[in-house]
Order: sequence, then C-alpha cells, then structure tokens
Amino acid sequence: MNSSASKTLNLTLKIWRQTGPNNPGAFKLYDLNEISTDMSFLEMLDVLNEQLITRGEEPVAFDHDCREGICGTCGVMINGQAHGPENATTTCQLHMRRFNDGDTILIEPWRAKAFPVVRDLVVDRSAFDRIIQSGGYVSVNTGNAPEANSISVPGHIQQQAMSAAACIGCGACVASCKNASAMLFVSAKVSHLASLPQGQTERSKRVLSMVATMDKEQFGNCTNTGECEAACPAEIKLTNIAQLNREYIKAVLFSHDWHCYLTSWDKWRPKINHETWRSDFESWVNHRLRRQIVK
Repeated sequence: MNSSASKTLNLTLKIWRQTGPNNPGAFKLYDLNEISTDMSFLEMLDVLNEQLITRGEEPVAFDHDCREGICGTCGVMINGQAHGPENATTTCQLHMRRFNDGDTILIEPWRAKAFPVVRDLVVDRSAFDRIIQSGGYVSVNTGNAPEANSISVPGHIQQQAMSAAACIGCGACVASCKNASAMLFVSAKVSHLASLPQGQTERSKRVLSMVATMDKEQFGNCTNTGECEAACPAEIKLTNIAQLNREYIKAVLFSHDWHCYLTSWDKWRPKINHETWRSDFESWVNHRLRRQIVK
C-alpha cells in the first residue's frame, strides 16, 4: 500500500477490450500517469476514458450507477479478484491508495457462462433478474402502510433477514467461484423471505422456482469452496447456502408428489407391511433428490 506521503501514481493498465458479445476480445495496455491516490477506481477509469476520447479512440465500457456501493451495478475483476483487493468493498468504493506507484493492474469482466460479455467490461447479468422474477417476491395486497407492530418479528430473526437482504446482486460470488455458481445470491434471497412471516405463503414454491431457474440459466454447482463469501462486498455468509439446502429439501419432500404418496399409502396401508413401505419410501426419497438436486 502507498505511504500517506505519496499523492500520485503512474500505472500500467491491462484492460480487456471486446467490441461485442460475438466478437473476439483481447487485453490492451494503457499507460496512465499522475493518478491521485484519493481517486476511486472508477474515477481512474473516467480519466483514462477522457484521454482515449481526446485521442479519438473508443472509451472503455464499464457498468456503474450509484458509485456508493449500494446498487450492485459496478463490478470487474481486478488482478484476479472480484472488486479488487479491499475486503467488503465494491469496485466503485475501491480507492487508488490501495495500489503502488508503477503497478500493472489487470482489469477484466466477470467470467461466467451465465454472464456473457456485452462490451469490454460490461456483462449481461439479466440471469439474476430472471431468478428474482421466478420467486424472489411476496404476493400480497399492500394497500396503505401497515402498523409497524402488527406483525411481531423477534430481534434475532430481523437481524438474520436483514443480513441476507443486504445482497446487492453484483455477481461477485459467481465471478469468483471456480464453478460460476449462483448459490450465494439465490440463498440470500431465499433466506431473507423464508425468515419473515410475510414470506411463508410461497415459501416452498419460491425455493423450487428459484433453484430451477438458476439451473436453467446454466450457473454451476456449489462445492462449498467459500470463495463467494470472501469476495462478497455485502459479506453474505455461507450459512445462507445451508438454509437454502434445508428449504429446498423440505420443499421437495413435501411437494404435491409427497402428498400423493401419503394418500396412496393411506389407501394401501392395510396390504403393505412396515418393512416394504419403508424400503419403498426410501427409494422414492432418493429418486426425488437425485432428480431435483443432483444434475
């Protein structure tokens, strides 16, 4: 890290340039001088783009919006790390004081099949939107704002729900995962609503729909490496993935097929001995889990 006495940096940027999703891309080198250590990372890219435009070259395309670490729009790989070297920090909140004079900084977009590159550092993260559309909501008539104390929620449950709700949907978990898994993102959304009374009505339907959509969008499987938690700027915990797994298994076992099985069992119980039913039940559970959990 730079000493406090140093005010400017001379840097070499190695940036991924790609004109479109179907065109080949490559890294290109840019020299950037006298960059203030008080600048944010995106402000540094703004300076680069001003210079490129002045020279008549195409500016580097990158996503940004609030620049306050809230919206989840920004996000690039910086020297192989999602959002850069600062823990619990988005790209827009990363400052140049984290780098040294003379550094070469490698900047590239999120790398995942579900996040195709649109241009340069911009990727299409609409797969996250489709996952949310499939179940990340509660269907209630809102009307006027309800009385705050009409539904009592214990303090520890509030904390659990709010911690999960802190997810900003930036995609760092996917980009940092060797499998490009979206389990941390999906688990945060499922855990948030499953923890609150308002989310109970659609609890089973929600987790089944969101996991099915996640698989459809071709995200990878989770192998509990933990890199997603380390890269997350909102510090979403792996315990949410454990809760997602519990929610999913309960939803699978107590789905419509399960109720049909119980109905059938009540009908045929007098004709089936206990051991036969137990073996049949275990086979049915294993079949359901293999079909819906293991791909």
